[in-house]
Amino acid sequence: MISTNENSIYISDKARAKVAKLMEEAGVANDSSYFLRVGVVGGGCSGLSYKLDFDNEVKPMDQVFENDGIKIVTDLKSFLYLVNTELDFSDGLNGKGFYFSNPNASRSCGCGESFAV
Repeated sequence: MISTNENSIYISDKARAKVAKLMEEAGVANDSSYFLRVGVVGGGCSGLSYKLDFDNEVKPMDQVFENDGIKIVTDLKSFLYLVNTELDFSDGLNGKGFYFSNPNASRSCGCGESFAV
């Protein structure tokens, strides 16, 4: 079931394009059972780190969102840290890769991959 409430996980146009390209390169772009799994795991210099992967198995307590044609799934525990977060992508000179604009983070580290609440 896809959630339609205002608490969600969002994806920018740049990140959506990069995810679509990576799914194509992984050979799963034409398989509608695959989606982007976003999670939070312990670790990193600030205490928590983001995790991204492609998956095709929705678990019973997963939260499912659709944003600009990309299906995003997260486990319930991670969603508590990720509510209203936007996934973005930068290809600039100061750093290349995915990053999260997380309104729930009280601090983050310089690498942009670790945060605390």
